Amino acid sequence: MSGLLINLIIQVISGAVGGNVAAGAAKNIDLGTLGNTIAGAIGGGAGGQILGMLLPLLANTASTPDIGSIVGQVAGGGVAGAVLTAIVGAIKNRSAA
Repeated sequence: MSGLLINLIIQVISGAVGGNVAAGAAKNIDLGTLGNTIAGAIGGGAGGQILGMLLPLLANTASTPDIGSIVGQVAGGGVAGAVLTAIVGAIKNRSAA
């Protein structure tokens, strides 16, 4: 499997988990389980790719899969997923009020 695809899979899964954790922690941004998962996965994939471009250490997972770069991918994807879920949830709740 391509290293880029492995990175993306790690980031998308981490983003989905991060989105659900963020929504669980702050009920006012909850989009429902499916909405949290989708928003988190999109945020994790996109944010993780951007972070990989900005930090070359994280982009090296493809060539040398060490634990440090994998942890960086998980953290970057999870945080980006949580952030996008929070943004989408806040916009949704603001427009509903």
